Amino acid sequence: MIKCKREQLFGSWFRKNVDQQGIEHSEYANFSEDGGFEFTFIRAQHSHIIEQSVEYGSWGLVGDIHFTTTESELIDGQYYDADLTNADNYHAYKVLQLNTHFFEYQHIVSKEVYLLKRTVANIPHSKNNQLC
Repeated sequence: MIKCKREQLFGSWFRKNVDQQGIEHSEYANFSEDGGFEFTFIRAQHSHIIEQSVEYGSWGLVGDIHFTTTESELIDGQYYDADLTNADNYHAYKVLQLNTHFFEYQHIVSKEVYLLKRTVANIPHSKNNQLC
């Protein structure tokens, strides 16, 4: 089991990939010290935004398990409270890698693997790059 400290996640992260239809999928994640998160998801094609949404909620890290609870969303400028009785608003992940540059994790149920990169302005200074 990987021993991770929740402080390692504080700050801003991102990922971007392109699907088979040429649509770019971007995620910007910000993990706050108080356990709050803000995730921005953008779908774009040829630099034109197709869809953008922002999720707000709570996050945690216990050992090598990272979890999130979505509590509200902002979609096309409209704010919505999340339905906390909906299981789709709760997620758990196994941490595969966490260091000053990368956060790689796997969804417990779907087995999808995600790789976030820390934003350049938010890289903590450490003599040991492999923190977790």
